[in-house]
Amino acid sequence: MEQHNEARTPGDPVAWLPGTLRSQTPEEEEPRVGGSAPAASVLDAEASGASADGLWELPVEPAERRPECSRCSRPQKVCLCPFLPSHPLHISTYLYIIQHPAEENKVLRTVPLLAACLPKDKCKIKIGRRFSEERDPELSTICRKSDTLILYPGAEAANLEEFILDSPVYPSTIIIIDGTWSQAKDIFYKNSLFRLPKQVQLKTSISSQYVIRAQPTNRCLSTLECAAVALSILEKNNYIQETLLRPLQALCSFQLQHGAQIRLSKEHLLKNGLYPKPMPKNKRKLRKMELLMNSIKI
Repeated sequence: MEQHNEARTPGDPVAWLPGTLRSQTPEEEEPRVGGSAPAASVLDAEASGASADGLWELPVEPAERRPECSRCSRPQKVCLCPFLPSHPLHISTYLYIIQHPAEENKVLRTVPLLAACLPKDKCKIKIGRRFSEERDPELSTICRKSDTLILYPGAEAANLEEFILDSPVYPSTIIIIDGTWSQAKDIFYKNSLFRLPKQVQLKTSISSQYVIRAQPTNRCLSTLECAAVALSILEKNNYIQETLLRPLQALCSFQLQHGAQIRLSKEHLLKNGLYPKPMPKNKRKLRKMELLMNSIKI
């Protein structure tokens, strides 16, 4: 998949190495007799320190990644290309995926499957948290065009199917944010560029088929599913939705056959008394939980 003008935010986690010593505070020091520590304790501490220091000098062999398919980005042994269209789908709509950096390296991500089904010049992926005219002039230009839409639910969002019936300008481009709901919310509200296009949402009763990853509610869809529904509406072609969902169905089927479990939504768990965690004490979070239990859209 080609990625253009990616805005990345570095931040590698720092792992703690078992066996390393942490410095003692005065309260943690050994009791001293006559104002000095026993010689044996000093020798033991020095020996332990030398042993721990030696761990850092051991060679580290990088983990070998399994060979990946160049088209579907899956490991070659579990390639999903047989479930992809033989040729990229012919569409006139331009699709821009705004991907949170945390999604890029997830094993079961859906965007590579989506991109493998579409022409490269019609599907572009921008990776980052913050975007501006200075950082990404191309995206800035796209957001300012009158025929660009952004798919993000909310009180101000129009229903996509109804909008295209009344719009004097037929949409040519749609932007979709890829990430968890909290990540998508952060990207949408903290980037003024994304409030320039017309905001739309999907009015659909279908449930997500991405059953190996938990969703907040039964109505939440994966990025691939959102794109499949939106493109089928804009292109007025239901075959597009069927074709794009096929590799997702195959992915979930394979994972379930090899030990994965169906992940029920938080809404389902709450309604059926199966939620494994205690209810939050924070009033705002508790209110969200109550809305989920009462099937009120949040």
